[in-house]
Amino acid sequence: MVLAEISIWPMDKGESVSQYVALAVEVIDQSGLSYKLGPMGTSIEGEWRQVMEVVNQCYERLAQDCNRITCTVHMDYRRGHSGRLEAKVRAVESRLGRKLPG
Repeated sequence: MVLAEISIWPMDKGESVSQYVALAVEVIDQSGLSYKLGPMGTSIEGEWRQVMEVVNQCYERLAQDCNRITCTVHMDYRRGHSGRLEAKVRAVESRLGRKLPG
């Protein structure tokens, strides 16, 4: 399974781009993959091809309305492991001995 964090936004729409980020999040939500929205990106979990297809769909959606798009993707593949959207956070919380905010 792949755990990916994607940030995608237009560069030609001014300072506030939340309406375009929302379009990408809608694509991610409709994909059926597990995801978690964060303030600087959205983490997605799935098989490589599924995740890459969602990234492509996010780009295609924004390209309908935007002339310049920036996208960053961080990916972590780990064979045989799933549920890492929550498990990775719990592992750090366990080491700290407490639950983190958020």
